[in-house]
Amino acid sequence: MSNQSQFFSISCNGKLIDLSRPTLMGILNLTPDSFSDGGKYNNEKKALLQAENLLENGATIIDIGAQSTRPNADFLKAGEEIKRIGNTISLIKKTFPESLISLDTFYSDVVKFGYNEGIDIVNDISAGQFDAELLDTVSNAGLPYILMHISSCYESMHEKVKFEDIIMSINRFFSEKINVLQQKGINDIILDPGFGFGKTVEDQYKMINDFEYIGFGRYPVLAGISKKSFIYKPLGKYANEVDNETLELHHKLLEKGADIIRLHNPETLKL
Repeated sequence: MSNQSQFFSISCNGKLIDLSRPTLMGILNLTPDSFSDGGKYNNEKKALLQAENLLENGATIIDIGAQSTRPNADFLKAGEEIKRIGNTISLIKKTFPESLISLDTFYSDVVKFGYNEGIDIVNDISAGQFDAELLDTVSNAGLPYILMHISSCYESMHEKVKFEDIIMSINRFFSEKINVLQQKGINDIILDPGFGFGKTVEDQYKMINDFEYIGFGRYPVLAGISKKSFIYKPLGKYANEVDNETLELHHKLLEKGADIIRLHNPETLKL
């Protein structure tokens, strides 16, 4: 299965976004404690410059996150996320009106704030499981939603699970959650199998090797492997030392039908 046979699109604030060709999502962390770039973009001027850099290097979507979800990260409440975001979303939208902004949060209050600031997509690692109001908020806003495979609570999201069949487990999870989303009127859905969240190294490589079987051919699928520990730790390296290995895996994911690649440095992946 390749991307050439897929003709996906999503509606972002009334604008139809074509995903029939691979799309790059550039990561913009507004955090002091992310594992690879914590503190580099945690003021509005630096964030705006990085947004420009991501767009110039091929990113179509900018994924903004104010809370690190790496293992042992500080847990932030919604108000603290909003404070960290500040005017960043509206500044990027004003400066680069054609840009698409995805907001990486699992809080309904942060989605409401982001919607008023101009976001286009909600990227929720929790599958609506960490905030009971989040999915209704997404539905009311009419925004596309990124559904990620993850365990059911924040505290256990990084505990390694040995799945009998990782692809089957992910697809079963997606099937159940998609039904919930559709009942709430959320139909613009992007699937994310959740690399780095509670999976063994072996299962994550199986996810790459069998990526074409993830999802049901009815939804675009996102792959987020950039700077994930399952790549660098087995090699005895650090997150910033595996660009070549990551590039090889990105090419493999594209061959296997990935529609969106989420990454820190889009300049490394020429589409």
